[in-house]
Amino acid sequence: MEDLPLLVNITLALVVAFTGGILARRIGLPTIVGYLLAGIVIGPFTPGFVGDSATIEQLAELGVIFLMFGVGLNFSFNDLWRVRDIAIPGALVQIVLDTLLGFALTRFWGWTVPAAIVMGLAISVSSTVVLFRNLMDRSLLNTIHGQVAVGWVVMQDIFSVLILVLMPALFSQGSFEWQTLVITLAKAVAFVVVIFFAGVRAILWLLEQIAYTRSRELFILAILAITLGTAMVASDLFGVSLALGAFVAGAIISQSHLSHQVGADVFAFREAFSVLFFVSVGMLVNPAFLWQHVGQVGALIALVIAGKFVIVLLMGLFFPRPARTFMVVALGLSQVGEFSFILGEAGISLKLLDPNQYSLILAAAVVSITLNPFLYRMMPWLERQLHRFPWFWKQLEANKPAPEFNEDLLSQHVVIIGYGRIGRHLVDVLASLNVPLLVIESDFEVIKVLNKENITTLYGDAANSEVITHAHLDRALALVVTVPDETSAMIIVASARELNAKLPIIVRSASEDGVHRLVELGADRIIHPDLEGGLEMVRHTLLEIGFPLRQVHEYAETVRRDQYETQINTSEERRSLQEVLMAANSIEINWVTLDADSPIIERSLLHVNIRSRSGASVVALIRAGHLTANPKSSTVFEAGDRVGLIGEKEQIEIARKMMTGEHARVNDEESTASAKEEG
Repeated sequence: MEDLPLLVNITLALVVAFTGGILARRIGLPTIVGYLLAGIVIGPFTPGFVGDSATIEQLAELGVIFLMFGVGLNFSFNDLWRVRDIAIPGALVQIVLDTLLGFALTRFWGWTVPAAIVMGLAISVSSTVVLFRNLMDRSLLNTIHGQVAVGWVVMQDIFSVLILVLMPALFSQGSFEWQTLVITLAKAVAFVVVIFFAGVRAILWLLEQIAYTRSRELFILAILAITLGTAMVASDLFGVSLALGAFVAGAIISQSHLSHQVGADVFAFREAFSVLFFVSVGMLVNPAFLWQHVGQVGALIALVIAGKFVIVLLMGLFFPRPARTFMVVALGLSQVGEFSFILGEAGISLKLLDPNQYSLILAAAVVSITLNPFLYRMMPWLERQLHRFPWFWKQLEANKPAPEFNEDLLSQHVVIIGYGRIGRHLVDVLASLNVPLLVIESDFEVIKVLNKENITTLYGDAANSEVITHAHLDRALALVVTVPDETSAMIIVASARELNAKLPIIVRSASEDGVHRLVELGADRIIHPDLEGGLEMVRHTLLEIGFPLRQVHEYAETVRRDQYETQINTSEERRSLQEVLMAANSIEINWVTLDADSPIIERSLLHVNIRSRSGASVVALIRAGHLTANPKSSTVFEAGDRVGLIGEKEQIEIARKMMTGEHARVNDEESTASAKEEG
């Protein structure tokens, strides 16, 4: 095996990384921590087998390329633009302040100016991977808080790419040269211009043509060739970093409708080589040095976690966003990750940092990434602590725009929380029907658009503020909660039910567990988008293959009733309902809604005796959204009940007149007419 050093080192690195990743997951830590610790185990500073650093570092270059390609592929100008008012200035100010703190701390330790700048830059940026994972685990990714955090970290990524391009020019041989800086910037701009305006069409056209061949092998090879080829062109022809080339390649492909397939196909390569990159980073850590300088390690970790948290939170005093948004962003950024490693490695290659100084960055990364999930779990506690300082919390919330409408005019209106795709459709329909509306939204850009359309709005996060109390739910016709975050939806439903016990509440749910929980909290109608989409596909499929429309509809309704937990609880009731639905293929079910004037209100089914008087049978009853099959004879009718009848057409008509009072009115009119004739 001595003749196969590459194979030996790849195998070794992957085996120890796998072991470290498994152990990390077992104890609830991110796998990246396990990979870094695996690198320490096979590094030159620990006893036992030592991997070939040079070989693994070459493989790690591929890891950097695929990491940057993934960042570019997931990069979205639209996401950044949507939160530009906070993400762009916020990220830039935060990076500058964190860099200055890191610079000051390391200069206090006696580091050189270039080394202190590199350290400050390294701790100012955060791990995109770790941020995404924690937001997803906490169901925050699709909330406005998560969108701001994502836009913020995307801006950090852009800044990091720029720094990687400029570092060789800024610190050429440890000194600054304006001429080199200008040339480097010109080359980078030329590369981006050429690739985006000349290569973008060629790259996207090539992917389209390869996709038409329906050969997945060729498609994957095309992706790898484009990624590595663009990176090499950037390095060899334009003299900029491989990282910039890979990032640009990913950003170009992200514009294609094939981007999701590209991401899925390149995922395995990215993960495998990224693991090797993290292992190579761990191999540079000197545990003995860290132990000897434990005070410096602790100070740097405190700066990364507490320093970044405080800086971001204080910035909330100057932006019109809820305090919760800055809590989420501050916690998400209180760590350092892959870009910090890449910046640190660039510092080592330019001889600005020594391996021991780099070890401090790695120690801060390992500890901050390990603690970050636990910080999110502490968010409710941290909020409670901040509430102990009312003047500060009031200032955090003070920049939120106050309601600008006359609350006294709100009456008989529908309250819609969330103006995403679902909320937009709902607003369009209700507005066209002239139904009074109030939209509650936490994206201020959306608020401005709605105000231009003369739609009444409230700015704020209904789940985490008092904004919902201004919606006058006591006078509302209905509340519709369209927010995708289940946790937020549950908080909103619980709060709304406290404000109005009889308010109809319609809410979306992302999971079956969410359906059950929302029912318990008092939601009246729950929509599961995945279930509804699946049922639509089933419906169209069954219709295309010749099933009767009524039978298809009844199947869908049966599934809905089962999934949404209606009052069909026993196996006997389910069998009875199924029999009713099967019978409907030959006998039509007719529904009659009882209004307050119905003569059978407050009378039992036995007392009304519909079957013997009309010949029609009552086979189902819907009350408050819950269906009962074959209601018992003791069932007492109430206003608003929907009664399901089967029978012949004439029988149904007689029963309908009995239930609506029309039969009695007809008899009265006939009696009156007879009396007049006799008179």
